[in-house]
Amino acid sequence: MSATATAPAHDHHDDHGHHHKQTFITKYIFSTDHKMISKQYLITGIIMGIVGIMMSVLFRLQLAWPEESFWIFETLLGRFAEDGVMSPSIYLALVTIHGTIMVFFVLTAGLSGTFSNLLIPLQIGARDMASGFLNMVSYWLFFISSVIMLSSLFVEAGPASAGWTIYPPLSALPEAIGGSGAGMTLWLVSLAIFIASSLLGSLNYIVTVLNLRTNGMSMTRLPLTIWAFFITAIIGVVSFPVLLAAALLLIMDRSFGTSFFLSDIFIKGEVLSHQGGSPVLFEHLFWFLGHPEVYIVILPAMGIVSEVMATNARKPIFGYRAMVASILAIAFLSTIVWGHHMFVSGMNPFLGSVFTFTTLLIAIPSAVKAFNWITTLWKGNLQMNPGMLFSIGFVSTFITGGLTGIILGDSTLDINVHDTYFVIAHFHLVMGISAIYGLLAGVYHWYPKMFGRMMNKNLGYVHFWVTAVGAYGIFFPMHFIGLAGLPRRYYTNTAFPYFDDLADVNVIITIFAIITAAVQVVFLYNFFASMFFGKKAKQNPWNATTLEWTTPVEHIHGNWPGAIPSVYRWPYDYSKTNEDGEYVIKGQDFVPQNVPLQENEEELNH
Repeated sequence: MSATATAPAHDHHDDHGHHHKQTFITKYIFSTDHKMISKQYLITGIIMGIVGIMMSVLFRLQLAWPEESFWIFETLLGRFAEDGVMSPSIYLALVTIHGTIMVFFVLTAGLSGTFSNLLIPLQIGARDMASGFLNMVSYWLFFISSVIMLSSLFVEAGPASAGWTIYPPLSALPEAIGGSGAGMTLWLVSLAIFIASSLLGSLNYIVTVLNLRTNGMSMTRLPLTIWAFFITAIIGVVSFPVLLAAALLLIMDRSFGTSFFLSDIFIKGEVLSHQGGSPVLFEHLFWFLGHPEVYIVILPAMGIVSEVMATNARKPIFGYRAMVASILAIAFLSTIVWGHHMFVSGMNPFLGSVFTFTTLLIAIPSAVKAFNWITTLWKGNLQMNPGMLFSIGFVSTFITGGLTGIILGDSTLDINVHDTYFVIAHFHLVMGISAIYGLLAGVYHWYPKMFGRMMNKNLGYVHFWVTAVGAYGIFFPMHFIGLAGLPRRYYTNTAFPYFDDLADVNVIITIFAIITAAVQVVFLYNFFASMFFGKKAKQNPWNATTLEWTTPVEHIHGNWPGAIPSVYRWPYDYSKTNEDGEYVIKGQDFVPQNVPLQENEEELNH
């Protein structure tokens, strides 16, 4: 494979979209333009995020004040909350669908779907994705899967209630509980369509990065965002089909009498005719996707944070090649650590020690990235806009959550806190909050490129500080109630006097959750109002070096009105000076990638 792509590789896009007038339907709905598709993913992800956050507020109210009556329960949950008291079945369903929506439909699609679509063609110098049609199909499959997932909330017997990990036998027996019936079937169908969407998108991203780079854009000149999206797509292609296989086998167990995951099952004293299967097999299949899924979510956020941080520190990213190497190392190691989710499943202790070793090993490339971000900030000319604040917040929560991962990754220590709120605290900080911070940093940074206007900076500051304090207020105390042994997924702990002293902590967590959820309204207002009333953006409002800022503010299908610019340097030439101490471009502390090297100027050894 050559280091650069030749010009003819993207010539077939040059005149695309210039000789026919687009209707509302072809421009905004069935669009094949990567920029419009990225907006579709983002707005759909925001809507799903609102649903997921509202669910978390509902079950936090239940945990803080169990057996209390709330009018909002009866209004939203109907017969599942008669007289305003939440039933145990709907509590478990809310937890299940909240986790599913946030992990798959908000974080996966909100990061990869939005920013891979927006940035890959713009930052590598391509007219569009390799296949605009497949790109459109991938979004509409995602949209259909979202609708099916939301429709499961209205099933008479209740939505899926087996946890977002849908372990059998609860998920495999339609007669087990109400949420194991049609709601579970819709969950599985939705996820199968979601996986098809992800695979189409991932293949498109991979082909585009490999084949459509502009002249001079070698792999070592790619921005770290593109490296992150590219490797994320490869992880998805490797791991998502395994979850699809697990889902299809589970559907067969549910509907066609097979026994892949079932054996020796009793219901109400009656022996069911299932033998030979193993629910632990499902755990292996699920977590072979489930743990790479953590990095499918977090790697795009890492790439975004690297880009935003270098731009707003006005410094080259520290250790570019080490950052790329760490992305590759994380991608490889992510496929051989899934067993740390199964330390209490009865696996061979020797196998547990192997997974402990590989889990602790993955801390090394993660630490490399954290050190490099901190060093990038060191002595930089920091521009503290909302995108930069969310990037710094990402580093904070990633380190905080990552440290507790060392405890959970040790098979001996994990046994004590497995399935407690300690686990909830860990993965929400390291994956949930960190990934959302990366998503928000990207939205604030590339909003001018997406919509041609600027978001309100002061509202962005309010959004960041209340969210940052609220996130730690929610998840930091969970470490302590987890160490005290409070189990997850229980809708009330009033039956256990041992936990009475922890009730007040749950109240504090819930108050922070309500405040944090409420301040997202500020973001929503800022996001949608700025589309119409925001200050009009300049072509390059952040004085950034990458190619997307060389395109006009007004979107055209094909990105550049003339020839695609060639690339002559790496993407992080900030505050670069000549031998006499002057900036390479006089009076300008950045050099765009499409500016040729000057006489006697050396490309940075990064």
